[in-house]
Amino acid sequence: MQYKTEYAQEFEKILTKLTKQPALLHEFLFDILSPAEYKDLAVRWQIIKLLKAGVTHREIAKKLKVSVATVTRGSRELANKKGGFQSVLNKFY
Repeated sequence: MQYKTEYAQEFEKILTKLTKQPALLHEFLFDILSPAEYKDLAVRWQIIKLLKAGVTHREIAKKLKVSVATVTRGSRELANKKGGFQSVLNKFY
């Protein structure tokens, strides 16, 4: 199956609608993602929050039991001042 931009757009529309129904959003994410994917997304968000708080890469890797490379990737994305991570952190934290 070939990936199409419309697939992502449809998925994002569904997520947007589900934000108004947290219980259904949880059920949807739990069903559409494998347990490992669900955990990985949650951990990635924790990485971003810890980076924003000034915690070192090594401390984050140790605390969350991830590789330093995983933390570094998050750090690169966080460095984009116009990116989604910055926007969400600024809006909600």
